[in-house]
Amino acid sequence: MNRNLFPNTFFLLFIIITINICLADKKEVKYGAFEVSHKLTLPGAPEAIHDAITGDISGWWDHSFTKSPKKFYIEPKPGGGFWEIFNETGEGVKHAEVIVAERGKMLRFVGPLGLSGNAIHLVTTYELEARLNDSTMLKLTVRASGQMEESWPDTIERVWHHFLVEQFKPYVESGKHLKK
Repeated sequence: MNRNLFPNTFFLLFIIITINICLADKKEVKYGAFEVSHKLTLPGAPEAIHDAITGDISGWWDHSFTKSPKKFYIEPKPGGGFWEIFNETGEGVKHAEVIVAERGKMLRFVGPLGLSGNAIHLVTTYELEARLNDSTMLKLTVRASGQMEESWPDTIERVWHHFLVEQFKPYVESGKHLKK
């Protein structure tokens, strides 16, 4: 047996391992937390607003993973999903899971929503409170922790402003939610 074979084999193995380590794709991930909130007053009783913000939300929710989802809905019950169904075969995504559901009072769900694939934990809460003249105060709170890009807090604040003020409020004020 050749005594020089072991040192040469060891050296070759060392070189292969070193090359693999150097070629590994590493990216530093930053972590953090933030909170975003919005309040708006809407016409109608809290139960009507709750019903408008759950069930089929395709009338006002305009961000999706696919161009034309077959279904877009929130099941307002503990364990229910915030679903986007892509097609007839049922392919799609569960954006979040409902953890608290009290019709006319609160809806809370946990899930990454549009940040799917990232190591982030989002807790989204809708709180509903009756106001004078048959209206409801809707308070949204989004709490996030985990993987964090510097732009995410501002982006999430703008996206929720878009959903609630630019999409949901006109949807409710037009009465379209009463026809779903």
